[in-house]
Amino acid sequence: MPITAEFEYVRPRDMDEALHVFSLYKEKARALAGGTDLVVHLKEGAARPEVVVDIKSLPGLGGIAMKGGRLRIGALVTFAGLIESATVKAKFPVLWEAARTVASTGVRNRATLAGNICSAVPSADSAPALAVYGAEVLVLSLRGERRVPISEWFAGPKKTVLAPGEIVTAVELPLPAAKHGGCYMKLSRYEGEDLAQGGVAALAFADRTYRVAVCALGPVPRRCPAAEAALNGRKLDARSLAAAKTALLAEISPISDVRSSKEYRLHMAQVMLGRALESAVSRLFGKGPRYGEGNIA
Repeated sequence: MPITAEFEYVRPRDMDEALHVFSLYKEKARALAGGTDLVVHLKEGAARPEVVVDIKSLPGLGGIAMKGGRLRIGALVTFAGLIESATVKAKFPVLWEAARTVASTGVRNRATLAGNICSAVPSADSAPALAVYGAEVLVLSLRGERRVPISEWFAGPKKTVLAPGEIVTAVELPLPAAKHGGCYMKLSRYEGEDLAQGGVAALAFADRTYRVAVCALGPVPRRCPAAEAALNGRKLDARSLAAAKTALLAEISPISDVRSSKEYRLHMAQVMLGRALESAVSRLFGKGPRYGEGNIA
């Protein structure tokens, strides 16, 4: 399908020029990085920008670096880049595991982490991992830089708090201070290219505290504090897990669509929570499946 929409195409030489373009066009400007969503939206008429700003050559938006106990992932880093990063795999294995489930190899080679959260679809695979790690989104405009906690980033289905004139420059994750194990469990119709029917990320710490986040089980990806509270301070066993599952049901609001029914998602959310937590605890103690294995429900 060809792109029939008319728009200006700008390839700025530096960040200052890019910010001036975004400031001038505001909500009528769209950034082009990987383009895996934008190009489709342009073809389908779902996006009608006045200008498309190609940011692929802008300096300072690439690279993965660990500094001062924080991992910085540039806005141009693709999911393939995350998967290839030894630092991501070693220090933030749940994000690495989630990246491996995103779409297909071809898409992962182009799609960026920043683009994934900017698209803000409820099924964004990266979002639960970013949530349990307490990520922040770095946003820049002519007014300066601001940091947005990932817990405050999603404003609704396909909506974020990114303001007109702003651009995402990076995502940062603080390294958990304590030893932990984790898991991202994805429900999809088959192994391969598919959107999540549901996703659950879990971290388990040696002090028996837990973090849980979900995607595709409500209008936005989110942490699940009630499920966490049902688990915190307790050994993971049948009783604590049952309490966490009950708490989770009160925190999610899945819908029925062409990929799954609401009832199936409610049931499988509990199954995925159990599997994710069991894998996380096993990995905490050096057991269980290796990261990237056994996490497709």
